[in-house]
Amino acid sequence: MLIIDAHLDLAMNALEWNRDLTRPIDEIRAREQALTDKPDRGRGTVSFAEMRRGGVGLCVATQIARYVAPGNPLAGWHSQEQAWAHTQGQLAWYREMEARGELVQIRDRGGLDRHLAAWQEATRQAPIGYVLSLEGADSIVTLAHLERTYEQGLRALGPAHYGPGVYAQGTNACGDMGVRGRELLREMERLGIILDVTHLCDDSFRDAMDHFRGPVWASHSNCRTLVAHNRQFSDDHLRELIRRDAVIGAVFDAWMLVPDWVRGTSTPENAGVTLATVVDHIDHICQLAGTARHCMIGSDLDGAFGREQCPADVRTIADLARLPGLLQSRGYSDEDIRNIAHGNFLRFVRAAWA
Repeated sequence: MLIIDAHLDLAMNALEWNRDLTRPIDEIRAREQALTDKPDRGRGTVSFAEMRRGGVGLCVATQIARYVAPGNPLAGWHSQEQAWAHTQGQLAWYREMEARGELVQIRDRGGLDRHLAAWQEATRQAPIGYVLSLEGADSIVTLAHLERTYEQGLRALGPAHYGPGVYAQGTNACGDMGVRGRELLREMERLGIILDVTHLCDDSFRDAMDHFRGPVWASHSNCRTLVAHNRQFSDDHLRELIRRDAVIGAVFDAWMLVPDWVRGTSTPENAGVTLATVVDHIDHICQLAGTARHCMIGSDLDGAFGREQCPADVRTIADLARLPGLLQSRGYSDEDIRNIAHGNFLRFVRAAWA
């Protein structure tokens, strides 16, 4: 079955973690065994071969670069121009992967249909499709930069990441989007860029939903009812997204799957985090909606965490192929399973790109 993953930080892994995703996953891990600069060294789960093995033929792949103002303790660039340049370096990597035949950028319905036909014909040999998304808008120096990156293929944008941002307030921050943020939303709406509400704090989420009339999704977000944290969506948030016909991607980061996770101490095994826990969050949204049409997968695998902080039964991204069986065991129909695996995403982007 075709699996679509709505959130993967591929370029970040290539350029900041120095991972050659064209190589086998065991080789990528082996080259990191002596490294201690990041907690997930030697525990990565994503490579192009593993994506193909699991049937992950299409993904949303990110650019990401944070600007930090003086006094902001988070890691990031000291100017928006530096952040812009960093995202352009990430774009250059995607272009090289296209030249190698590993990836193909999907920009419109025609490209989507051509890719799906090619993938069905030669699943293990075809390039993996990717839709380009920007996680956090700090690198958009001016609205002219937004149009430039749209011309480069950007089709989705999340205005904030962690902390305070230039255009919106993100996880663990507070406040609305402000004048610049609303100007960004208007230009996104004009260009037809999908609004990704993932990471928006409650105030900025409310502001965005009040002012944006284009297509909305949450690429990688889970349920606050199951894990109480501002990074998650409350049932009221989820109901509003359902009313907007949004799709919501289930994320695999363990601290967003179970309560009371302690970074560096908890393990997937002792916390009981498995793919079945991911299904719990999918099922919660389906029960709220009364339908499975609003759920998709947005794993965020290797999004600054690895096997030490993802479901215990996920060795690599290829294990996403196990989700259909787990959904079937919960009583989901074949149609619902296909929709969660890929159909809801495809319906959404076809409508967004109509």
